[in-house]
Amino acid sequence: MSFLIYPAIDIRGGKCVRLFQGDYAQETVYADSPVAMAKRWVEQGAEWVHLVDLDGAKEGKPANASIIKEIARTVSVPVQVGGGIRTEAQIKDYLEAGVARVIVGTAAIEDEPFTKRILQTYGDKIAIGLDCRNGRVATRGWLETTDVAATELAQRLVTYGAETFIYTDIARDGTMTGPNVEEIAALAVATGKSVIASGGVSQLNDLFVLAEHATDGVSGAIVGKALYTDAFTLKEALTRLEGRELDVG
Repeated sequence: MSFLIYPAIDIRGGKCVRLFQGDYAQETVYADSPVAMAKRWVEQGAEWVHLVDLDGAKEGKPANASIIKEIARTVSVPVQVGGGIRTEAQIKDYLEAGVARVIVGTAAIEDEPFTKRILQTYGDKIAIGLDCRNGRVATRGWLETTDVAATELAQRLVTYGAETFIYTDIARDGTMTGPNVEEIAALAVATGKSVIASGGVSQLNDLFVLAEHATDGVSGAIVGKALYTDAFTLKEALTRLEGRELDVG
C-alpha cells in the first residue's frame, strides 16, 4: 500500500488558518487565499489536497462551500472536504462540484442510520472523520466529547461499508508534538481499512514512522502546521518518502 501526504487547508472566514488543539480562540492566519494555497501545494507535488471548513464544523453546515468548490474546479488533483457536512444534499452538492471525497464526522456519531445510508450509496467517496480525545470521539467542531470509543465505532461502520477513516488526535493537532502512531496503527489493524493520520506531524521522521505502518493500513498523513512553518517542504517530504520506498523495495 502506498503512503500519501495530504497538505491541509483549514478555512475560516474565507482565509487559510491553523488552530491550536482545535481551539477557535488560538488561530493563526497563513494566507488570505485558500485557492492560491491549494495551487501552491499542487505545484509542489501534492497528489491530494485536504480541505476543512472550520466555520462549517462549528455552525453545523457548510460555510465556505464556494471557496471549496472553486478549489475543486481549479486544481488538477482530487480534494477531500470536511466540516459541517451532515445531510445527503450537502454531500451530493460537493460531489457534483468535483470534490472527490467527503468527510463525515459528527453525523457518523449522532446519526448512524444516515451514515449507513450514505456509505451504501456513495461508497469510497465517503471518509469517516474520527476526531478523538483520549480515544473518545469528539463532535461539533471538537467542541463536545462523547463517550464513544473510536475503534468500537469504526468497526461498526465497517459493517456499513466504510473504507476510509481519518484519525485526528485533538490533543496533538497544531502542536507539532508528533502523531499518535500507536492508536492510528491500532485503528487500521482493528478495522482492516485505510486510515489517514492527522494531527501532530512536526518533522520528516514522523512521516517515516507512519509510513512504516502502511502495510497495516495507514495510508497517509494530513500535514498542516509543519508545512506552513517550514519545518520541512512538501517537495522534500515526497522525495524522501519515495527514496525510502525505493530503499525498502
